[in-house]
Parts: sequence; structure tokens; C-alpha cells
Amino acid sequence: MSDLLNSQNGAQDGKIECFGISFPSEAARREHFRNLLTEKLKDQEFRRTPGFPDGSDEAIVEMSDPPYYTACPNPWLEEFTEHYSKPYEPGERYQREPMAIDVSVGKSDQLYQAHAYHTKVPHLAIVPSILHFTDPGDIVLDGFSGSGMTGIAAQWCGTAPLSYRREIELDCRKAGTAAPNWGARRAILNDLSPAATFISANQNLPFDVDAFSNAATQLLKQVESDLGWMYETVHSDGKTKGRIEYTVWSEIFSCPECSTEINFVQDAFDEEQNVKGHFPCPHCGSDLNKDKLDRVFETQLDPALREIWRHVKFKPALIRYAVGRDRFEKEPDANDLEILKTIEALPFPERVPIDRFPIETMYHGSRIAPKGFTNVHHFFLPRVRQALGLMWKLAERHTDIRLRHALLYFVEQAIWTSSILNRFQPQGFKQVNKYLPGVYYVPSKSCEVSPWYAIGARGDRLAKIFAKFQPRAGDSIVTTGSAENIGIPNNSVDYIFTDPPFGENIFYADLNFLVESWHAVKTTANSEAIIDKFKGKALPEYQHLMHHCFAEYFRVLKPGRWMTVVFSNSKASVWNAIQVSLQQAGFVVAEVTALDKILGSYRQVTSTTAVKQDLVISAYKPNGGLEQRLAEHGAAPDSAWDFVQIHLRQLPISKSRNGLLEFVVERDPRRIFDRMVAWFVRHDVPVPLSTQEFLDGLRSRFPDRDGMVFLPEQVTEYDRKRAQVAQAPQMEMFVADERSAIDWLTDFLRKRPSTYQEAHPEFTTQLGAGWKKHEIRPELSALLEDNFLRYDASGDVPSQIHNYLSTNYHDLRNLEKSDPRLKAKAKDRWYVPDPGKAQDLERKREKILLKEFEAYRVAPGRRLKEFRLEVLRAGFRSAWAAKDFKTIIAIAQKVPEEALQEDEKLLFWYDSALTRMEATA
Repeated sequence: MSDLLNSQNGAQDGKIECFGISFPSEAARREHFRNLLTEKLKDQEFRRTPGFPDGSDEAIVEMSDPPYYTACPNPWLEEFTEHYSKPYEPGERYQREPMAIDVSVGKSDQLYQAHAYHTKVPHLAIVPSILHFTDPGDIVLDGFSGSGMTGIAAQWCGTAPLSYRREIELDCRKAGTAAPNWGARRAILNDLSPAATFISANQNLPFDVDAFSNAATQLLKQVESDLGWMYETVHSDGKTKGRIEYTVWSEIFSCPECSTEINFVQDAFDEEQNVKGHFPCPHCGSDLNKDKLDRVFETQLDPALREIWRHVKFKPALIRYAVGRDRFEKEPDANDLEILKTIEALPFPERVPIDRFPIETMYHGSRIAPKGFTNVHHFFLPRVRQALGLMWKLAERHTDIRLRHALLYFVEQAIWTSSILNRFQPQGFKQVNKYLPGVYYVPSKSCEVSPWYAIGARGDRLAKIFAKFQPRAGDSIVTTGSAENIGIPNNSVDYIFTDPPFGENIFYADLNFLVESWHAVKTTANSEAIIDKFKGKALPEYQHLMHHCFAEYFRVLKPGRWMTVVFSNSKASVWNAIQVSLQQAGFVVAEVTALDKILGSYRQVTSTTAVKQDLVISAYKPNGGLEQRLAEHGAAPDSAWDFVQIHLRQLPISKSRNGLLEFVVERDPRRIFDRMVAWFVRHDVPVPLSTQEFLDGLRSRFPDRDGMVFLPEQVTEYDRKRAQVAQAPQMEMFVADERSAIDWLTDFLRKRPSTYQEAHPEFTTQLGAGWKKHEIRPELSALLEDNFLRYDASGDVPSQIHNYLSTNYHDLRNLEKSDPRLKAKAKDRWYVPDPGKAQDLERKREKILLKEFEAYRVAPGRRLKEFRLEVLRAGFRSAWAAKDFKTIIAIAQKVPEEALQEDEKLLFWYDSALTRMEATA
């Protein structure tokens, strides 16, 4: 796109500069870049960019404000990064620890509430992490930016009020960390949805706030002048006119006994407007509830399509109106019904879209189609169609492009609120924005609000909000397209904050269709990373898409820098899909935290059983030196220890909660081993060390404290923190399969070498309801025999048992290891072997596991009903080392999908094998 930028240099002494080009005015700048975008859209190759939206050239240009915002992939992203990004320097000094954030903070802030969107993380929750991981002027990327809160947060770092800065700095002092470096950061905001990026652009790009406020006021005055008669009603005195605030429309049902009509609002509601559990038929007296009622349909000529339209029947049931400052309600009278009849006979407004919903491929299609609502205009009653159509038309007429977009941003906030989706749920006389979020649900009691009631006060409120925030030109650039293909150079981004779609939580493309139809630019749904059976997307397809998105994130992030991922799904299978996708892309997870709502503090997540709330994942891209050294040395043990050195440096040295030290999960030796394995597999390099070789080498090379591994230069700080508390941190253990059972036994026997009889009751209490469904429950005796050593009273008592007995039994203190009394007490106790013998046990156990894996491989039948996960893990690991990817895939297909998706290690090997098979196909 450089040729496009350089095709016109503009006036060098102009007042406006954009990417090094000077313009005499903003209008000249806009005209220049809109012309370039118009030309670019003629390039068919450009239109084949992944995630390119569905819309005409004219509609895309009209929705855009280039180069800062385009309703298609932004051709100026590369120029933006070249202009503002600081080149990556391999030797740069940059060191940060993971950081937890509270994703719920700031939801009452006015900026957060400026425009509704299906899901979003408040900007005040994002600001601390941007301050922590970046410096002023750095570039922050959000590839799933939604309504643009990451961009607002990046700019807020430079515009935050003094009171907020003092609050953040006080938190830093309490935590013993350095105060943040205040100043705006720049943001690249990408989303697949044009509806989302339009909101994002309007919230992150500057506009004339006073001019907007005046224009919004004039727009509503014009609507009042042209259509005010539609919202007039006669007061109870028979002569005073009131203005309707909203009209409640009731679905009409029929009584199953007498077949007469039931007005749901009038017949099934009590005085507080609550639905009655049971109510009598007003005609025959039969006892009814909603489930017993029959739905009534009516047939009419579709006002736009001029064809027969059959839909559920609605009638106006209640009017709330104002006379001066007073509020009243009444049932519609003959005059009200006559006005509605007159409105219905008016020509169909030209600016109301008539697009048909993609019902056949919509999750919510089965909810709306049976009721007769198949097209966008079906969601708006005749009076609303006239009002919304006029407001949209008036906003589009504004000659200033930026102000035009701000007015459309203002008007589109009435779309969902004014539709039949808006439920009647009054709180006193207040009723607005009561539609069910995240779903197309046509209620039996719909509330049709007037334009002034819907957004009358919003214009002034928006003006006040953005007068305080004041975004700056050039601090954000917004693009519309797939996160799989963000058009910026390698290693150009300083930090990534992202809140991607998780599984089947929200169907964004479907939900945005209603608003995007008004703009005539729609989401390309086949690029959407979701689970949706109606679009043929299951968990594997979702994981595949997320892997590509994370791979793109990995490409553009500078080495050594961080990414924060907010996870919002309670399913362990989706959680595992995200972790595997991250690791395969090349990221290394350094911490996963969740906010404990009860205690008000952060806790680390130790297993998939803990996935019950919003989680925050901190992951980093290893520096380029590590990659280069791996390429040079390959599958050598030194490469493994090189990774460990880098990884330990990224981890927090200590964590505290409620005055107590927490166990830093990522410093657990087995967790470090898993991260190392993922790193080697991702680079298609054989893992150079077995589990036991790695664990033994880890103990000999790095200091260990309280079961956690540190670098030599880190351990002093940890010892200082440890000396300040009375109790050592304890790792939470969730016994859910054979591996976690072995880990629990290792921890138990290390502290307390025990006989089978002593260990059995303790072990049994750990095997609770959380046990994985298809995993065979192991016998304690087998676990002990395969993984630990038992003292048979021949020879001296092992040090592990001697230390435990001499510490806990007064009569056994100061005895020699060969003393008969000590040997008698030690007999038949199981203990954790020292490194040398542990390796022998590991090799013996590995042979047993692989022998059983071979039995799984040759077993007849399509499915394994029960199995040992440890056998599958060992077999997959062995097959990977032999590059026998077909065996991994074949065995995985015998495992129930639920079990495969809910085990991170199996899923990792399986998905890695699929990736390699695809690469060699």
C-alpha cells in the first residue's frame, strides 16, 4: 500500500498530517484516503483477504473513515506500524512478570456504558495490564477487539484523571512494584464484525463533540416535526394531548377449551405486571397457564416484499405516556388504533433494510422463524419502521463524514431497543433496553419505545462522556477482518490484550446481522472462531481457527513480549483447546489466574476442574535468541536447560493472597516439564530428556524451595518473602486421574513415608466425584508398586524414612539407620526414591505402559470405553518421538471425543499429529 500513500504527497505546509503526508484540512485528508480505498476495493485479490466482509464497495467506503478506520481489512496497517512502531532490538532490556487483572472492574463507568455490545472487558480492567507491560508510545494489539475497549484503555493511559493515577500508584506501592509510566499507547483494533469495528472507531477516533450534540438534538427535533403525530394520545380528560413514551404489544393466544382469543398482557398479568402462574379464561373460565395456550397467527401482505407474510399475532395492550412532567397509562382507545392504522398504510420507508436472516445456519433461527420473523424489517412495528428509517436517513445526510458516523453510532443504539425483541419489564415507569442479550428472543409482551424515550437523553450523555475522554487522531487504527491475517509486519507489536470468542458462548455474526443490515456491510460468518453446529463448526474446527489466530499473534508480537488472554467459558474442553492452540502457536503460558469473588483476591488455576469463572492467561513469546539456539543445537539436553532458564525468568518469584504465600503453580517441576515438551514439539524437535531425567536434572541445576524451582538469582528474594510468613505455601491438588493420583501420593509420601494401611484411608478420600469419566480407577497397591519403593527391613533405613521417623517419634530420635527399633518401625513403609533409583522405576513403568498401549492399538472395536490416560499419554509420546503420527490419530479416534477434548496432554499430542500430517499431505 506504500504506492497508494506516496501517490499524493499533499501540501507540505498544510495543517493536517497523516502518516507523514500534510493536508490543508481534515476534509482534504478524508477525501484523499477515501479515494485510495475506493481504488483498492477494485482489487479482487484484496477482496479475497480472509474475513473480508459482505458488502458493496460503496457501502464499505461509506462506513469507513480511512486510514484510521476501514469496514474491511485496513490497507494502512503496515504504514501505521512503520510510522509508530519501535523496531525490535534483539538485545533490548525488557523484563516483566505475569499480571492478574479483575475483568469485572469498571462496568459502571460511563465510557464502558457509552454503547452496548454483546460482551466486553471494561477499559478500566485493561489499563493496569497495559501500564504494566508497555511504555508510552508502544503498540497494543487486540485482534478480537469488539467495541474497542482495548483502544480506549491504551489512550486512557495518557488521559486518566489524577485521582485514578493516585489509586493505581497506591496499589503499586502496596504490591512493592514500580509506579507505572503514564502516557498514551497506540492501539491496533481488529474484529471480524463491521458492527463491532464501527462502534470501536466511533469510540476511539476524535470528533467535534459540540457539533455532534447540536446535530443529535436537531435530528430528534426533525423527527418530532415530521412524525410527532404518531406518538400523540388523548389524555383521560378527553382533550389534553400526551406524548407516548412506549406502547406494550401483547401476543394473542387462544384458549384450548373455547378457542377464543387471550390477550396475554391484559388477561395473564397481575397488578404488578407479573405473569400469573394460573389464570382463568375470561370467556369460559377454564384454568389456564401459558403452556396450555395455543399460538394465534395472522396473515397479511408483507409491506416491503409484497408477498404473503404469516406471523404470530400482536395487539397493542397498554400505553404509557407523559403530560408535562406527569406519567400516565391507559389501554389503547379508538383514536390510538386509528393512528396505528394510518401509519400502517404509509409507504414502506426506504432506509429500513429488508435482508433475510440466514435462518438455516443460525443457532437462533429455530426461535424466530416459526413465529414468522425471517427478515430484518419484520423485527420493527410499522411506527418504529417510520421513525428509525427517518433517523437513519437524517444521520446519513450530514455532510461531515466524521459527524455522520457519530450520528449513526448514536441512532443505531435504538435498533435493538426499538425492535420487537424489547421485553416489557417495567421498573416503576421506566422501560428501556430490556431485550435479552446474546439471543434473538421474541417475547409475548413486547415494548415499543418512542425515539425520544429510547435515545433522547443519550446525545447529551455521549457528548459529556467524549468531552472528558477526548481520543486523539493517530492513537488508534481500526480494521475489519479475520484475526488469522492481520496485515502488519513480523515482530512489530509490543503487547497483545485479547478477549476472543470462547466456544459457543455468543454467536456474534448472527447477533450483529440485525445492525449490520442497516449499514449494508455484514460479517463473513465462515471465518468466525466459534462452536456452532448450524454452521458445521464443532470443537476441532474452533480449535483449528483459534490456532491460526494465535499463530498470527505470535508472528506479529515482538520476541520476549507478553499477551494477556481473557477466558470466559466453564467447559474444560474449550479451556484445553485454548491452551493447546496457544502452545502450538509458540506461546509459553506463564500464569493462569482467576478472581476469587468471595475473598476479593486472585488465585492461580491448577486444573480444568477449577474453570468456573473468568480466567486471565498470561503468555509470552520467547525471545529470538532461544529460537536461534534451538535451531543450532537441536534435540540436545542443553536446549532443554536453555528453555528452563528463559522460562523461569518470566515467572513470578512469589505470590501472596490474604497475607499468605501462594504456591506458584508454574514453578512446579512437572508443569515446567510440560512447558518444555510443548516447546520442543511445536518446533518439531525430539524431546531430549525423559520425565525423570528432566526432574533429576532440574533438582541438580536449580534451587528448590517448597516444591518450586527458581533461578539462583531469584531464590534470595523468595527466601526473604518466605521468612516473613509462618506457613509454607501449599499446592492445591485435584486428584482426577492416574497422573494426579501419583502426584498426590508423591507429595504425601515425601512428607510422610507410610505403610499401605496408613496411606489407604488418606488416598481414598482424594478419589472424589471429580474423577474423569472414562479413566480406570487405579488400585493403590499398583500405584505404589509402580512408582515408589518399599522398605523391607533389609539394610539400613533409607534417609527419607529415617528423617520422618526421627522427627515425628520421640523414642526414635538420634538412632542409627541400622538400629533394630528404627528398622522395625520403618518396615513396609513406602517412600519416594532418590533420583538414581527413580530413573530405574521410570524406565520400568514406561515399558509396562507402552505394552498396554500396544494392546489398545490392536484391540478390536471402534471405541475404548475405559482406559488409562497414562497409557495413552505414554503411547502418544512414544509414537511422536518415532514420528508415527498415524498411530496417534488412529488411537485418538478410538477414545471418546469428550475424554480426548478434556485432557490437555492427549489433545496436545493428537492436534500436533494432525498438524504434521496436514503439513506433509
